Amino acid sequence: MHYSPEPLHIPDGFLSLAVSIVCWVISAIVIGMAISRTNKSLGEKQIPLMGVMAAFIFAAQMINFPVLGGTSGHMLGGALASIVLGPWAGMLVMTAVIAVQALLFQDGGLLVMGANIMNMGLVTAAIGYGLYRSVSSQSRGVKLAVAGVAAWLSVMAGALLTSLQLWLSGTSELTVVIPAMLGVHALIGLGEALITVSALGFILQTRPDLLGDGSDSAKASRNWVYVGWAVALVVVLLSPLASADPDGLERVAIDMGFIDTGLSAPYEIIPDYTLPFLGETPISTIAAGVIGAVVVGAILVLLGRGMKAKS
Repeated sequence: MHYSPEPLHIPDGFLSLAVSIVCWVISAIVIGMAISRTNKSLGEKQIPLMGVMAAFIFAAQMINFPVLGGTSGHMLGGALASIVLGPWAGMLVMTAVIAVQALLFQDGGLLVMGANIMNMGLVTAAIGYGLYRSVSSQSRGVKLAVAGVAAWLSVMAGALLTSLQLWLSGTSELTVVIPAMLGVHALIGLGEALITVSALGFILQTRPDLLGDGSDSAKASRNWVYVGWAVALVVVLLSPLASADPDGLERVAIDMGFIDTGLSAPYEIIPDYTLPFLGETPISTIAAGVIGAVVVGAILVLLGRGMKAKS
């Protein structure tokens, strides 16, 4: 029985070399800007919060939820990360999550990593923050409603970009892939919106200062970090319950006949979110999830401390 989550991101082979390189260049420029801007604005409170957010998003992305027609979806998290941390720090969190997924778990290709980072991390963070910021002075109800819309739109934007990249690569016809991708991701986006609104509602209820809506205290910040890590761990424990149905992109690739163009990773470390010596078991998936959450959280904390020291 297969317990582990399916690989979620664009694999090598789906996109042409030219499109992959262009996506890498764009992503590298934006990531460089994010590092520069975060260097200038990173607060002490944000450093542990970046680690917690990265760990939670990594864990949440392991849980595929079923949608219509034997297809599954998963959270992206870019909108949530940018709303809580700001756009630039949110982009760095998403970049680290996607990079660790590709490098450590062979989820997503190496050549196309720039496209995955752009589609799922950079664009989603920009849309999420931009829309939420436009209602920053409104009531909590309005903020949560706009956050939900922003989360849904971020998924749709990522799906649209992926569709355009597949078309430019000659992998699929534009008039076919866009309706297919947007159709399935319109449903997946509802799950993204629900998770985002639930997480923000919890934060606004318990720690509104994290979103600039209240006072702050160092002790409360530390306690909230502990709670955040506990939530991430609980999400990891639920990962064996993830749907085994193909995710939105994989379903479209199967239906349109280009699934076999995907290439396997040139190496394996923790493939398919399972530890090889434990097999495809719930314990294996949970252990892999804990490793991933700790690794990505530690990377963000160390990166944050380095940038804070530099600033």
